[in-house]
Amino acid sequence: MAEKREPLEELVKVFDTDMESEAMVVKGLLESAGFEAVINNREAPQDILPGVGGVVILVREDQAAEAEAMIAEFRAHPATAADEALSEEPAEPTP
Repeated sequence: MAEKREPLEELVKVFDTDMESEAMVVKGLLESAGFEAVINNREAPQDILPGVGGVVILVREDQAAEAEAMIAEFRAHPATAADEALSEEPAEPTP
């Protein structure tokens, strides 16, 4: 069973970008590794004023250092076209 978290835990910024699509990719990366990540608008609501102000990704304070390290590792070794081709191949049928 998942550990219940305090609702008022402090969130800290681990990523900042002007492109919401980039933030969505980073958020997905973090969530796939088990982090609880939240996207927050810096200045303007993206659903009303898309592309204005940019967005940040927030995680719990106790996860921040590890999340920042994961983002840095991903930036240093981004996925290649060959990696993407492998992930798009159909799964082998199981007998």
